[in-house]
Amino acid sequence: MSASDSSVVIFVLFGLLAVTLVGAAIYMLYDRAVGVVVRLLPRLHLSRVFATLRQRIGGRVPDDDEQSDDLDDSTAALIAMLDVASVVVDATDGVVQANPDAYALGVVDDDAIVNDTVRQAVRDVREHGGRRSFDLTTATPERFVPTMPDAPGHTRHQRDMQAVSRPNWIKVTVGRLNSRIVVVLLNDVSEEMRFAQTRDSFIVNVSEQLLAPSEHLEHLADSLEAEDLDVDRVRAQAREVRRSSRYMSHMVSDLLLLIKAQEPVTPSEANRLLVGEQLRAVVDGLQDESRRLGVDIVVACDPGLCLNGDAVQIRAAVRKLLDNAMAYSPRGASVSVTAGLSKDGGHVIIRVIDRGPGIAKADQSRVFERFYRGGNQNDRTREGIGLGLAIVKHVALTHHGTVALWSAPGQGSTFSMTLPVAQGR
Repeated sequence: MSASDSSVVIFVLFGLLAVTLVGAAIYMLYDRAVGVVVRLLPRLHLSRVFATLRQRIGGRVPDDDEQSDDLDDSTAALIAMLDVASVVVDATDGVVQANPDAYALGVVDDDAIVNDTVRQAVRDVREHGGRRSFDLTTATPERFVPTMPDAPGHTRHQRDMQAVSRPNWIKVTVGRLNSRIVVVLLNDVSEEMRFAQTRDSFIVNVSEQLLAPSEHLEHLADSLEAEDLDVDRVRAQAREVRRSSRYMSHMVSDLLLLIKAQEPVTPSEANRLLVGEQLRAVVDGLQDESRRLGVDIVVACDPGLCLNGDAVQIRAAVRKLLDNAMAYSPRGASVSVTAGLSKDGGHVIIRVIDRGPGIAKADQSRVFERFYRGGNQNDRTREGIGLGLAIVKHVALTHHGTVALWSAPGQGSTFSMTLPVAQGR
C-alpha cells in the first residue's frame, strides 16, 4: 500500500472516530437533561403526598387549637401505604410508626430518630410549621448488611466477610400534621444516584479511550505524509495504534458481556455445570499469563459441586477475579481459587484469594461499580478499563447469587461469589 493510500485509510478512521465522539456528546447532553427531570420527580411526588395527607385531615393544615393530638387509624393506614419510607414522630420526638426501610436507611433506631439533621428538621417544623425538604446521605447500619454464608474451614476474617455497604442518598421531606404529629418521608434515590455516577464515569472513560487511538492515528498520519519517511517511526506508531485498537476491542467485549449478564439465568437440566470443571478450564487458560507474571494459581474444589448457569459468564467472572488477583500480586506469590458448599447446603461459594497489597477502605464500597478505578494501580493494572468487577457482580446477580469482598491493606483480598446449588438431578 502506498503512503497516499495509507493516508486515505487513516482519514477514514478519523471520520469514524469523529462520528462516534459526536454521538457520545449528543447522548451526554440528552442524558443530562433527562437526569434533571428524574431528579425533580421525587420532589413533585412527595409534594402530592403531603397534599393528600392535608386533605385527609381537613383540606388544609388547621391552627393548633383546631388540631387533634392523635393520629387516627385511617390516617396511619394511609401513611403506611405510601410507596416511600415514612416515619411518624410524636411531641416527645418518639417514633410511633416507621417503615422498616427507615431503619435500614440509618435514620431510625430503637424507636427514635438518630440522624441529627432529620431530628432538627422535625423540631423546627413542629415549632414553626411549614415543610422542610432536603437531601441526605446516610450509611446502612452493619446489622442490615448481609453476611456471607459460612462454610467449613474458613478463617475468622473470611467468616466475618460482608457484602459491601454503599451510601444511601435520600430525598427527605418533613411536614406537620397537627400540633403533636410530624411525618418524615424518605425517598431512597440511591440507585438513581449510582446510575448517574456510573453514566458520568462511562462518558468520561469512553471519551478518553476514544481520544487515545485518535491521537495515535494522527501521529501515524503525520509520519506517513512526511517527505523524509522514517520507517522505524512509522512502525513504532503503528504498534501504538494496534495497542489502542486491542484496548478498544477489549472494552467493547467487556461491555457486550456486561449487557449479556443482565438477564437472570433460569435453572434447567441443560445448564447444569460442574464447578470444578469450570475452575480448571479458567486456570488452564491462564497458564501462560501465570508464568509471565511469576504468580502461581492454586485450585481447590469440593468434588461434585454443581450449579445452574451460563458457562461463558461463570468462566468470565472467575477469570476476571483471577486476572485481578495476579495483577496485584508480587512475583513469586500465589493466588487461590476455591469452591465449597455453604453450611446450609444451598449455595456454592467460589473464593479468589490473593496476598497482594489489599484495598483501601475508601475504595471497597465502589470497586464493583462500572468504570471505577481505585487509587492503588500498578504497572500491570494502570491501563485497565474498570469493568472487570462490575461484570463479576452482574454475573453473580444474574445467577441469583451475591458477590462480596474482604480486604485489608497489607493483608490481601478475598472476593467471593455465592451461587445457588443446581436444582434437581
